[in-house]
Amino acid sequence: MTFTPHQVFYEPQALDYPLGRNLVDYFRQINIPVQATTSHNRVTGITGKTPVELYQKAKKTLVIGVRHSKTFQTCKPSAHYQLPLATSCPGMCEYCYLATTLGPKPYVRIYVNINEILELTQDIIKKRLPEITVFEGAATSDPLPVEKYTGSLKKTINFFGKQPQGRFRFVTKFTEVENLLDANHHGHTRFRFSLNCEEIIKKFEHGTPSAKERILAAKKVGQAGYPLGFIIAPLFKFENWQEEYTKLFILLEKLLTPTISENWSPKKLSLEFITHRFTPRAKSHILKVFPQTKLPLEESKRKYKYGQFGYGKYIYPSEEMKELKTFLLQLTDKYLPTAEIKYFV
Repeated sequence: MTFTPHQVFYEPQALDYPLGRNLVDYFRQINIPVQATTSHNRVTGITGKTPVELYQKAKKTLVIGVRHSKTFQTCKPSAHYQLPLATSCPGMCEYCYLATTLGPKPYVRIYVNINEILELTQDIIKKRLPEITVFEGAATSDPLPVEKYTGSLKKTINFFGKQPQGRFRFVTKFTEVENLLDANHHGHTRFRFSLNCEEIIKKFEHGTPSAKERILAAKKVGQAGYPLGFIIAPLFKFENWQEEYTKLFILLEKLLTPTISENWSPKKLSLEFITHRFTPRAKSHILKVFPQTKLPLEESKRKYKYGQFGYGKYIYPSEEMKELKTFLLQLTDKYLPTAEIKYFV
């Protein structure tokens, strides 16, 4: 499933970098409309008569920019810092939190000054020695769909392969992993895939590969010796949810547990579980962009909980949360007993 933008914008400063010039030339050569924009943060050329049109056009828009900030945001509890290689994602998942944090036009951004970004990364690692510093590469994006244009993900993986006290992790829903299989990761990058049962993927994760396709891509990653992980999220309760999630774990066991490489073992497998939750702002945005959504957004059926960032969200009530957790951990014990569970929230 390849991401090909319908239109491209670029910051003039991006032309100061070889990658920026090459990308602008490439898209012009394949007859994709390309035009300059004053800033990658303020792109005004995405038009539409409705929120639905604006959203859909933004998802097919690529912006080539330069990351100007000299700092990285923290990324607790999963990592120490975010490592921004891109922003947004071409997938159109109805529940995605990025759709609310990035506004009504969540266009895809890539940054051409990757060498400068990695220099900042190096400085942070040095300042925290002798501790190991962990960076998350997918806090505000899915970096894999744009990798064929930037090569930044592979360059970052190779960079961390040379860092005794640096570690990298990222997550994707996409499957174009071939370019990364021969990277010199040295076990310092955890390659994770976001998964869900097939019914949820078909209903809500538009423009993304199937569960089986993602697991087969994960198998290739495991064969390449990467530490491998899955985020099973967001977990939903719906009719036949136990059967559907059981099918997912049976598929995981079938495709992953055979010995696939002398460099890989199930002991390297990590699992992260996140139940579905939403904020009032997210609900408002979702209903504008997906007016026919079947997402369960009834506040009366949820529990309101304040989060660490000062705003609240609607989560499953305690008893339902306990039911989900008990069942998913039972599936893990049965089908992936050697996997390490990082958290369940």
